[in-house]
Amino acid sequence: MAVRSHTDSLWRSLGLLPEALAHLHLSERPDPAVNSSFKLGTVAQSSIGLSALAAAHFHQLRTGALQTVHVDARHAVIEFKSEAYYALQGRSNNDNALFEPLAGLYATNNDGHVRIHTNFPHHKQGILNILGCEPSRESVAKALLQWDAVEFETEASSQKAVATALRSFAEWDTHPQAKVLIDTPPVVLIRVGDAPKREAKADAARPLQGIRVLDLTRVLAGPVCGRTLAAHGADVLWITSPSLPALPLLDIDTSRGKRTTQLDLNATKDREQLSYLIRDSDVFLQAYRPAGLANKGFGVEDVARARPGIVYASLTAYGWDGPWKERRGFDSLVQTATGFNVAEAEGYAAFTGAEFEPPRPLPMQALDHAAGYLLAFGIQAALCKTITEGGSWEVRVSLAAVAQWVRSLGRVDPQIAFGEGRPLPPRSMEDEELSRMVVEVPVISAQCEPQKAMKAIRHSAVLSATPVQEGEAPMRLDSHPPQWLPRV
Repeated sequence: MAVRSHTDSLWRSLGLLPEALAHLHLSERPDPAVNSSFKLGTVAQSSIGLSALAAAHFHQLRTGALQTVHVDARHAVIEFKSEAYYALQGRSNNDNALFEPLAGLYATNNDGHVRIHTNFPHHKQGILNILGCEPSRESVAKALLQWDAVEFETEASSQKAVATALRSFAEWDTHPQAKVLIDTPPVVLIRVGDAPKREAKADAARPLQGIRVLDLTRVLAGPVCGRTLAAHGADVLWITSPSLPALPLLDIDTSRGKRTTQLDLNATKDREQLSYLIRDSDVFLQAYRPAGLANKGFGVEDVARARPGIVYASLTAYGWDGPWKERRGFDSLVQTATGFNVAEAEGYAAFTGAEFEPPRPLPMQALDHAAGYLLAFGIQAALCKTITEGGSWEVRVSLAAVAQWVRSLGRVDPQIAFGEGRPLPPRSMEDEELSRMVVEVPVISAQCEPQKAMKAIRHSAVLSATPVQEGEAPMRLDSHPPQWLPRV
């Protein structure tokens, strides 16, 4: 029962029918599903399971059909690193780094450390401008030794670069942002407007059939959410900016099942096109910093007014209040800032018997993936409410609140965590374990002709009546026009 208590609690916290929980089947001993002192098996199967159960429940409200949902914890933690496990034209993604070479943790003065994120070119240049050094790890390491970790973190934020100081749990707990987040749940659902009840459609073959989703997110958490909604039948239109570079090693995996297009929201014509799309949408998913879209006329009040009954879903790094609410952040940095790197190292040191182990990241971008699935859970819970109650709804998820939830689940004894917990498999589709989880995904070529060219990790959630579908992988961020498909 203890394994299920937190999952059941999250379901009930969003006001969903508790009877539905009987149809969710999870691994009885989810940890250690991977070699970590944190309960990542629990995190993965719970967040994925809640998302899938919410899809099944929405389908039940529309059709009356009941079904069960099964999630295996080991499969779920591997899916939490899906961006590393795909192959194109038979070649596995094992020769490519998912992080730009300069990214990572560096020593600063007074025995401090700071982690920098440089995957986007403008973030990389921002770091180099502050340090005034050459773009090499050696030069960056030397320059950072002249900085205090917190002072560099603050300067990077002021220059719109992305970096964070390494903190322990104890140090994070005294931070003003941590205090603001106390008692903030990982998923928040807020009614933001009135609208008639959604009409249930009795002939929906898939849970989200006919649901239109605008996905205005980048990197992992938001795109994982959009990919999950697409897997349950939604028409997901992934909108990115033509002025931002692509991150193909990540985008390829998270584009599965979506259509992709580009709009420049600094251009009047493209803002008008987005406004047109909003009028016929059901979900507006965005990961801009608080007020970022409101300044362009697409805040939650604007969108709810333009499309009553919409679900407006927002993702941020550190939440909606506090001194860091506008701060940029990615999973690896939030892990570093909130104490996970230090705590994981301490757990590993307890296992090895060493006096000290260097800061140790979690074995995957667990905060990003958990946030993505919890965001999908919240969106589908809100869609359920549009049937049962009506109204327009906002869903809020932040990486820092998800980190707080992960921490609240407790730890795995280090001897069990690192003695029994298996590492993630190698990045090769020839691996025996991976081969049991692989699915073929049609790829849209430059001529927009589907071809069997991609292998990827299939979704770990198994729905008994409406199996998850993969769809096609667009491969590019501009593969489709900015328009909706006809509703089926």
